Amino acid sequence: MHTADFVEWFRQAAPYIHAFRGRTFVIALGGDVVRDGKFFQLTYDINLLTSLGVRLVVVHGARPQIEARLAEKGLETRYHHGMRVTEANALECVIQAVGAVRVEIESLLSMGMPNSPMANADIRVSAGNFITAQPMGVRDGVDMMYTGEVRKVDTTAIRYRLDDGEMVLLSTIGYSPTGEVFNVPLEDIATSTAMALKADKLLFLLDQPGVVSEEGELLTDLTALDAEQLLAKHPHPHEDIKLYLPCAIRAVRHGVKRAHLVSHHVDGSLLMELFTHDGIGTMVSHESLETLREATIDDVGGMLALIEPLEEDGVLVKRGRELIEREIHRYSVLEYDGRIIGCVAMHPFLENRMAEMACLVVDPAYREEDRGEQLLKHIEQQARSLGVRKLFVLTTRTAHWFVERGFAPATVEDLPIERKRLYNYQRRSKVFIKQIAI
Repeated sequence: MHTADFVEWFRQAAPYIHAFRGRTFVIALGGDVVRDGKFFQLTYDINLLTSLGVRLVVVHGARPQIEARLAEKGLETRYHHGMRVTEANALECVIQAVGAVRVEIESLLSMGMPNSPMANADIRVSAGNFITAQPMGVRDGVDMMYTGEVRKVDTTAIRYRLDDGEMVLLSTIGYSPTGEVFNVPLEDIATSTAMALKADKLLFLLDQPGVVSEEGELLTDLTALDAEQLLAKHPHPHEDIKLYLPCAIRAVRHGVKRAHLVSHHVDGSLLMELFTHDGIGTMVSHESLETLREATIDDVGGMLALIEPLEEDGVLVKRGRELIEREIHRYSVLEYDGRIIGCVAMHPFLENRMAEMACLVVDPAYREEDRGEQLLKHIEQQARSLGVRKLFVLTTRTAHWFVERGFAPATVEDLPIERKRLYNYQRRSKVFIKQIAI
């Protein structure tokens, strides 16, 4: 990576670094991540998150390790709707496999090799009987035996460990109040724990890059409703999506702020998902991450970050912070996941039943997704509510964009008198006017 690229990336990541400090993340990963040797690289990312002040709960599975132990003993593997039917003679294999995986994870997290990303790392790992389980019972006539489900999560004990700076490691084992042991699905423990803790993020590491459309396009953002409709249309998606997407929906509808489905095949996928604008997986939220609203004084910094590069390039007239703050009631902003990605202003001239649309700006990363048109329609709606019949713009660079959206060429003489007095003849902006239907 070139120095300039690194600096740009680091600046983009800075808001996330600040926002994630003190937040609680639950990360769920299958036993195949450990089996295939990929947890070694993941420890570096976990160490980085911990050093940045993120409170981590890691939930691990052990399906391939259980399969291997069952095969060694010549025991049959039975599944019902994707869940293992844990018979009494298989429970011992489950306990052994889960214990071995947990020990391997703890040993990898304990490394502090010189000249490595884990150098001088002090990740203290806490594991224990934090999950109270109960038998899953009989499902569709099938007795699930020692396969259980979460009854209660000991959030007090988990928070105590997190407050003490420890990372909490949860296995797919739960205990009943009577001392019975149950094999509990990974996704149930991860989702129930995230909901009980009101975690900021629940992250599933899976085989797929995320949720993809029928055309094979990665869907980077989904609302819970979008995800439900997608599952209804495609009853047989990839096994991981079929398993984890309903859990993501359930989590965000019960207090978890965001759920992510990310591939474990990409080195650094966790960091790329968390610290870049678009991520590399699928993020599920309860409601849309995008909001179009009236601007407030707290938005000025984000607006200036969009506006100033265009002012320097001569595309926009220089305004300055003081003028924007004074006229903040004229502005609207388009916000994506807490970040300003667009803004626009409207200046009404009600005596003439006209209004000027000004300072229409969209972040370059989002210009191909019709955000500009979204802001235009918003201003048209505002203008219509005030009884405005004509919307005008002054531009030096984007005439074609406005013409394509119904604006017609006009002259300075067509402007309201007050605006005509402020016209900058040295800048020689072109005037375009659009009729607003009432």
